[in-house]
Amino acid sequence: MWCLELLLPLLLIIHDASCQWSIWLPRDISAMTNSCVVIPCSFMYPSGIRPIRGVHGIWYFGQPYPQLFPPVVFKSLTEVVHESYKGRTKLLGDLNQRNCTLLIGNIGAEHSGRYYFRADIGGANKYSYPDFAELKVLDQPSIDVPEEIVSDESLELTCYVPDNCPDMTPEIQWMYTDYLPDPAFSTEYLEESNTAVLSNTLVFTPRPMHNGQLLGCRVYYPNTTLVYERLISLDVKYSPRSVWVNVSSEVMESSSVTLHCEVDSNPPPRISWMFEDNELLWDTASNLSLSLDDVTPVNEGVYTCVGDNGYGVMNTSMYLAVKYPPREPVVNESLTVVEGASLALHCSTQGSPAPTLTWLKDGELVGTITAGELSVLEIVEVTPQEDGHYRCLAENEHGRASTSLNITVEYAPVLLEESKCTVVREGVQCVCIATGNPEPTIEFYLPDLNVTVNETDGRYNFYTHTDGHTSTAMIKLREKGERADNGGPAVNVHCSMHNIYGRESVLLELQQEKKYMMAVIVGTIGGVAVIAFIIAAVRYVGQNNKKENGNPRQDVVLENPALYYSAVKKDKQNLRKKVLKTELLGSKFNSILEETTGEDGDYQSVGSMAGLERQELNYAALEFMGRRPREGATGRGDDGSNYTEIKAK
Repeated sequence: MWCLELLLPLLLIIHDASCQWSIWLPRDISAMTNSCVVIPCSFMYPSGIRPIRGVHGIWYFGQPYPQLFPPVVFKSLTEVVHESYKGRTKLLGDLNQRNCTLLIGNIGAEHSGRYYFRADIGGANKYSYPDFAELKVLDQPSIDVPEEIVSDESLELTCYVPDNCPDMTPEIQWMYTDYLPDPAFSTEYLEESNTAVLSNTLVFTPRPMHNGQLLGCRVYYPNTTLVYERLISLDVKYSPRSVWVNVSSEVMESSSVTLHCEVDSNPPPRISWMFEDNELLWDTASNLSLSLDDVTPVNEGVYTCVGDNGYGVMNTSMYLAVKYPPREPVVNESLTVVEGASLALHCSTQGSPAPTLTWLKDGELVGTITAGELSVLEIVEVTPQEDGHYRCLAENEHGRASTSLNITVEYAPVLLEESKCTVVREGVQCVCIATGNPEPTIEFYLPDLNVTVNETDGRYNFYTHTDGHTSTAMIKLREKGERADNGGPAVNVHCSMHNIYGRESVLLELQQEKKYMMAVIVGTIGGVAVIAFIIAAVRYVGQNNKKENGNPRQDVVLENPALYYSAVKKDKQNLRKKVLKTELLGSKFNSILEETTGEDGDYQSVGSMAGLERQELNYAALEFMGRRPREGATGRGDDGSNYTEIKAK
């Protein structure tokens, strides 16, 4: 009994302790199409078996027998083989000497696969070896290329071709090497486990110019027409060797410009467009364009294109200049300041050439004209007169621009000289006019009665109106219940005004009434028509009052009166009429017209509805002293008089 043990690369060895069924053959073997291949093979069987009629063997393709009856490649007892192997196979070894070496000729791609051997010693001594040799049929040689080819570093390229056909010996040539710097060639023959490989190595130092160049390996068999070629394209890695950008240029504001950058490197770099220290755009490519639309002065500066592909970094810069008229000036936000404070208004802009800066208040020049990009207007101890609209105007030869702001001055209440008390037919009428910001709140104080009269006090006829920063308040004092302790009229009236910045109380001056007049406003209807309406109204009211059983005269106070007044001072040299237009909220009457004249000024009421300002309404108001009111037809005024209303439009 004997055993055979081999330790060879590329050769599969199966060995058990009793040297039973075993086989060794190359696990992988290759050959060129249309050539041949020899698969070396040795096998063993138990030593106690004696062949009856010699040793026979069968080669199978794809899988071992008897799994689905694989195609027969070679059979020693008969010549019955699969159609694709007829006339192609030959046993080179002597099975009786345990040599199962097989020759396959004129092979094609369809013959690639696994080959299994089955030994037949005779009788029941038949065994299919599970190990196999895998054949690879090639149509071109192999080239061993490094994973990375770097410029200026030595490169080795090796071309391999199998040499397992005893009747044909290959030869190798390199193609397209004429432009390589100092190429060197070397041939080597390798044989392992009865399989052979022929190789040829090309050595040279690539440059960036060799990136993309084709190289080829050609294999041919002398005295045959068989030729095999393999081509590769060199992928030579190199750092950026050039970065091209636009030349420095000038553009006009609001125009468009495109900056181009091209980088020569392999692999393609990461291209970045930088503005100052900010990255504007990037991409992995060989070129990148940066488009700037509606160019403004902020786009002026140095632009840099940076190329970085991991093998090196390179950059190139350019300067972009922008021509432009003055930019819209930047000024303070609109301000609210307190009287007496100080402030500085800043105006800054950009322009080329440097602009002139002018400060205007309500259209009038204030301060000085400044040449440059910054102007400061200082205001010391602000007064209410500084309240207004300010504008900073910037100008140069390319155009102009301006920006505005508002200065709001807040101050304590100030009593206007139009404030006074006037004796009228019905009693005393007091008007208080004050200005302030915020608009002041006005109250009347009657020291003789120790009474404060405001909007919440329903015992008195108190009316108020606000127009901007001016507040107007009016009070009418009737004879009943409004007399001082000494029996005289309560005409000692103080006007109290206040806001968040202060409070002041002033005794109002009393002026005597010079005459009484009935106020008549005549519109598009002539004076005759107005007189006719007045006569008709007098007769109508008189007849209604006669029909009613009246009670003794008493004061009638309407609910929720809201009378708004404003005072306008007139030329003291001329006597003018003023009409107090009033709106009675909560009443079915539309308005009351009352005329009051004074020596120092006249007073006119202003209704709260905007419609009164857009309509031309004419009124006539008649007073009937001592008459009783009639429900639905007449009413009683705030001063106790009866009235009716006649409108003429």
